[in-house]
Amino acid sequence: MNKRLFGVDSKMDVKFKCNCPFTSALDVVGDKWLLVIVKQMLIEGKETFKDFTESEEAIATNILTTKLKFLEEVGIIIKTQRPDNKKTNLYHLTDRGLALTPVLAELAIWSDSYLRDIHPTIVNDEAMELLRNDKAAFASAFEKKYREKLAATSVLQNGG
Repeated sequence: MNKRLFGVDSKMDVKFKCNCPFTSALDVVGDKWLLVIVKQMLIEGKETFKDFTESEEAIATNILTTKLKFLEEVGIIIKTQRPDNKKTNLYHLTDRGLALTPVLAELAIWSDSYLRDIHPTIVNDEAMELLRNDKAAFASAFEKKYREKLAATSVLQNGG
């Protein structure tokens, strides 16, 4: 059975647990790998399957394939082909995907505040300092940088 999610025809059968907006959002992005992939795209600039497989999170290729397909199905990313190599797919965030930037910022703030004592090696760099001091500026800076990258590579955002 096809469902219409976020204005995108979905070929996947997404099961929503209930009508609660919080739970419904988690039904889509609550899987740990989905937000990790969005973070990798937004903050680390990853855009090819190979880029994702070489990340420190070490997502298994079969899981990565499934998660990329799902993110595309729900309109969080789009898949295009590299202009100079039609065999290489490029994955980019849509406006819907970029709208998750503040969610990632909030998760990082929570992690910094409540997990650092049990995980003291969490990154503590200039980006974290900016995040602590001005989360809106942090989110805006990464979103702006991502949009500039897309504009420079002529990727059209038509999925969001």
